[in-house]
Amino acid sequence: MSDWQQVAFSDLQTPSCSQETVPPQGGRDAMSAPTHDERAAKVRAGWVRAPLARFLTLNVETVDVEPTRLYPTIGVLNRGRGLLYRDPVAGSSTSYKKLNRILPGMLIYSRLKAFEGAITVTPDDLPESFASQEFPTFAFASDADPDFFRILTTTQSMWDALQGASKGMGGRRERVKPTDFLNIVMDIPPLPLQKRIVEILDAVDDQISALNTESEALEGILESLRSDLPGADHQPISDVLLSIDSGKSIQAGGEASAEDEYRILKLSAVQRGWFKPSEAKTVTEVAAFSPSHVVKNGDLLITRANTPERVGFIAIARNVPEGTFMPDLIWRLRVDESRVRTDYLEHALSSRELRASISGTAGGTSKSMVKINKRGFGTVRVPIPSLPEQGEYVQRCDAVARGIMATRAEEARLRRVRAGLLLGLLDRTIEIESAELGV
Repeated sequence: MSDWQQVAFSDLQTPSCSQETVPPQGGRDAMSAPTHDERAAKVRAGWVRAPLARFLTLNVETVDVEPTRLYPTIGVLNRGRGLLYRDPVAGSSTSYKKLNRILPGMLIYSRLKAFEGAITVTPDDLPESFASQEFPTFAFASDADPDFFRILTTTQSMWDALQGASKGMGGRRERVKPTDFLNIVMDIPPLPLQKRIVEILDAVDDQISALNTESEALEGILESLRSDLPGADHQPISDVLLSIDSGKSIQAGGEASAEDEYRILKLSAVQRGWFKPSEAKTVTEVAAFSPSHVVKNGDLLITRANTPERVGFIAIARNVPEGTFMPDLIWRLRVDESRVRTDYLEHALSSRELRASISGTAGGTSKSMVKINKRGFGTVRVPIPSLPEQGEYVQRCDAVARGIMATRAEEARLRRVRAGLLLGLLDRTIEIESAELGV
């Protein structure tokens, strides 16, 4: 693991208040320095509980739509995930008479989808962009840091406040008016502390980004290794399968949690050579399932329906919680292990060549959802070398796959640390201190 991955946040994970201390600068007499309690009181005193109008001003620039112009348009993703960049719209093809010009460094939200947390701060390098008048924009006061408010838009407290401010006839007709948005009351730290919080979280984000870059590079290596298939005669995959088990179609509930006794996998549980057991929904109609529908560790699963790019994804089930069932859109492949290794098929069927063969057998009337059938899938031809050669191929692929899993695990850990850090900084169970007023 690289040095930059060695991050210790154990001092931030205490149940009581933690502190980050910046050493005093200059030759200040230690006896005259403020005590810990005095410094902490000064930091806490700088926070204000105030309406957002204290820090934001409605600032909307409208333009008349010209039929001969193209207008690059944007939307806002839910749960504070940033902007959605849409295709340009011709003025002659829209019914809007006016559009809002969206400028860099502005807070923006969707009045219609505010209850879903559709709010963010536009980036400084935002190109010329427009949106409908459902997207009001706000300028920042001099003591409001846009980057801090960008972070604030990613918090549950902001989403809850937006949901509470939504008014209307219910569902998709609910809106948050700019006046109601500006009346939302939140705890905001002083500007220097806003900037320090941004610095701390940006440092963690940089490490998360570096880990993501590393895992993407490893995934590229793994794809090359998987596509370097052993030289052997290609045989129909049906020759090395004992059977193909189908799942069960059933009405499922919401997202499954660790406390749920029974769950059914979603299509997203089976990735290209990766299994995600957390991608599941709750089920209560257990009597509808038979033992053949139960998913166990070591099962080789394949998606029989999905988008053209994702149909036929295959993965070995690992770390499967008890009470996990297989849906009708996923199959289990029962492998003749006297001829082929299950992990060999997981890697080989995830290669570019065999992925193309599998998706080539898919059909359907909808371009967004295609399906493979057992007969067509059985004709897919796979190189079947000797078992020792299969083992060598698996060993090469597994070595990189383990690196990817370790990197992803570290990234997930850092994301959890970041979430706890952000929560602690905003509710002040983690205090940032320095010799000069906490900065």
